[in-house]
Amino acid sequence: MLDTEIKSLKSLNHYLRKLVENRLWLKVIIALFLGVGVGLLLSPQNGWVNKSTADVLGNWLALPGMLFLKLVQMIMIPLIVASIITGIASNDKENLKRLGGGVLLYFISTTIISVTIGTLLALLFRPGKFLHQQAEVDHANALADTAKSTELSFGINDIPNAITDLLPENPLASMVSGDMLSIVIFTIIIGVAVLSLTDDLLKPVKLLLGAIQEICMTVVKWAMLLVPIAVFGLMAQLTSSIGLNSLSSLGFYVLVVLIGLLMLIGFYLAVVSILGRSNPLKFLRKITDVQLLAFSTTSSAAVMPLSLKTAEEELKVDATISNFIIPIGATVNMDGTALYQTITTLFIAQAYGLEMGLLNIVLVIVTIVAASIGTPAIPGGGVVILASVLSSAGIPAEGVIIIIGVERLLGMFRTAVNVTGDLTACMVFNRFYGNEMEGTKESGIKANT
Repeated sequence: MLDTEIKSLKSLNHYLRKLVENRLWLKVIIALFLGVGVGLLLSPQNGWVNKSTADVLGNWLALPGMLFLKLVQMIMIPLIVASIITGIASNDKENLKRLGGGVLLYFISTTIISVTIGTLLALLFRPGKFLHQQAEVDHANALADTAKSTELSFGINDIPNAITDLLPENPLASMVSGDMLSIVIFTIIIGVAVLSLTDDLLKPVKLLLGAIQEICMTVVKWAMLLVPIAVFGLMAQLTSSIGLNSLSSLGFYVLVVLIGLLMLIGFYLAVVSILGRSNPLKFLRKITDVQLLAFSTTSSAAVMPLSLKTAEEELKVDATISNFIIPIGATVNMDGTALYQTITTLFIAQAYGLEMGLLNIVLVIVTIVAASIGTPAIPGGGVVILASVLSSAGIPAEGVIIIIGVERLLGMFRTAVNVTGDLTACMVFNRFYGNEMEGTKESGIKANT
């Protein structure tokens, strides 16, 4: 009897190992559920451990996750620089003009659509009115009076300075501070300048950048070994720190944001089907690993190497297109974040009892479209930008405290949506420009031979 049980356990263990082997998405899902379970056990709300002990245990559990994020962020800037310049240098000037202008227009259009969805949902469901009725925001009345008299901190006169600040005075300082938007703009300028080089000078530049990409991807492969353990630890820390009670009081707001993000995913699938001429369900299956990694790390930048690999190997996107779109999209194309910031801004205004007119709402939309472009592709980057959006709309920036308990949870969902948007863009532009660029590369090879 005992031998039979041992054999059955061994066969079950063998089956589970075969099931999990080489399936990152399954490993991540298992780690997510285990992390949530352990986090609930460690939550101080249960009374089994005190808060200080839970914090210490949470920090140790999150250590592999923090190491993973640091390891990937360590090579993120050289990978972004190498990928963007390679993507630009692999095109001729005519292709670059068509691709660059089209990508910019596409990113702006999808951001406007995401912000519009967020605005309509926030005005339709008005999630903030429920919170306004609760005792925890009764202290908001005094702040609301202040907010009504607050003048906008960003005006037309500030636009020239804002545009000028996009160009980094010192690119190395921008790299040290992690100012990703300035780095991307600097890299694009350098990439366009590289096109003016003669072939004998351009070839070693491409070889060097290709070597840098390969080195970065090797480091990423090492980092990917930590992913399941990292996800388990980060989820355990998150669940133990916020618990389930803090989520219930903001449940309706969370639901509205998730509905908006789901609608945005539906929009992407329609774009893949109509413009990309591909099966949207197959597209979803192929990008599952990327979405789950984005969900667990809440960092578009950390997922960028896997996004590049998935675009080229799974989606069969031309490397020239993916190298150009994904690094820029990880910094500029933040549709999920833009939708979240729109709903959250209007939610906090409603929670404080502030009625916003059409002009105020339009101003919020314009500010969020501009701000989402500069949102850091790191965990918590959206909150930093959100505070400035609230201030510019005349809403107390202290309102961020209201949503801070669920911000990390929503950050996981919106990051998954952000990377889905980048891969959707790759599918669209590969359909329109992929063959042209392949033909350009082939003609260039023939000319060299």
